[in-house]
Order: sequence, then C-alpha cells, then structure tokens
Amino acid sequence: MNVEEIRSEARHLPRSKQGELIARLLEDFGSPEYDVSDAEVTQRIRETSSGEVQDISHEELLAGLNHLRTN
Repeated sequence: MNVEEIRSEARHLPRSKQGELIARLLEDFGSPEYDVSDAEVTQRIRETSSGEVQDISHEELLAGLNHLRTN
C-alpha cells in the first residue's frame, strides 16, 4: 500500500479515529532532536519584540548555515 492509498483510506475513518491515527503516527516519530519549551519561545518573542535581538529571514538563516558547513 502506498502513501496515497493510506491517505485515502484514512479519510474514510470517523473524525475521532482520524485523530487517533494521527496521534499514534506522531508517537511513532518519537521526540524531536531539539526541544524548545514554551517559556523559551515566549522569551525569544519578548527579546525580538523589544529589539534586544533582530530576526533574520529564512534565506539569511540558510546562507549562514551553508557558510558554516563550507568553512
């Protein structure tokens, strides 16, 4: 069975069963390699809003990561 077939079958499930399926799939992925708490996100938003730190664009982030990788 391919992903599209699974997706099609899942759409036929009742909403509660779809939610259960999603939750179980997410459980199988385990914890991400990074973990940022809600408190840390709130702090970062505060720092950005106050001007203490400056946001960068996604493109700037990728360029910086590429620079680190090549050096």
